[in-house]
Amino acid sequence: MKQIKYFLQFIIIFFLFIIFKLLGIKISLLISSFLFKNIGPFFKSRSVTISNLSIVFPRLSGEQKKQIINKMWSNYGKIFAEYVFIKKFRTSSKYQKKITVENQELLEKIKTQNKPVIFISGHFNNFELMAMHIEKSGINLAAIYRPLNNRFLNPIMEKIRKNYICKKQIKKGISGTKQLLKEFKNGTSLALMIDQRVSEGLKSNLFNREALTTTIPAQFVKKYGASVVPIYIERSIDNNFKLKVLNEERFSRDETIEKITLKLNKILEKMIVTNPHQWIWTHNRWKM
Repeated sequence: MKQIKYFLQFIIIFFLFIIFKLLGIKISLLISSFLFKNIGPFFKSRSVTISNLSIVFPRLSGEQKKQIINKMWSNYGKIFAEYVFIKKFRTSSKYQKKITVENQELLEKIKTQNKPVIFISGHFNNFELMAMHIEKSGINLAAIYRPLNNRFLNPIMEKIRKNYICKKQIKKGISGTKQLLKEFKNGTSLALMIDQRVSEGLKSNLFNREALTTTIPAQFVKKYGASVVPIYIERSIDNNFKLKVLNEERFSRDETIEKITLKLNKILEKMIVTNPHQWIWTHNRWKM
């Protein structure tokens, strides 16, 4: 039954991709935003989304939560439509002008210093554009990703990511650990999201509640003395983007994995509260 559902999802998505390509990006963003605002909540648990908002913003009214959820689904829809045009974000100067970068000089420094770093972020708006821009800046990069559950759709998304977002893609989980180590030792910087629950992670405080959190950045700090570079992206009203490269976070190797992981969660918290409607709230982040 689940595979039938996945196949139907694949057919619908494939059909929408064809329609969007014919209509162009402006109209596609409007249609996809409308569809996701009205249909999205039926595919993802609304109770999880509201629960997450209540954890982070316990004083928000029901109406305020509703506004954040509506804007989130609108952004979700726009991200979906932009996959059709992701090649243009990579190759077209017109589309590249839609992205402004704050602290580009740090990326230039990382490119020339011949020492890999760990880029961290979360699922903020069109998060795919972050790894794309880092690689386009000339940095040797590998992105850690979680394969989609839908086995019909996943090969297409993997192809899109490898061709236009970041050539080196490493599957999240124990199976990708050896590849991570190999790439990093060869001078490849790593990019990963730290806002998803990982079964092999540790319990770390996030908004005053324990959440299973990846320890990959902390492990690379401890073993290789790696520095961590937080990066954030936000969408403006005109559907342009501002990509913010934050200053390097340097840690002592004497710090514990728990302490380093907690500090990175604190950075993530600041990103989320800056523009809450830009984060994807549907992940069951505090599930233990």
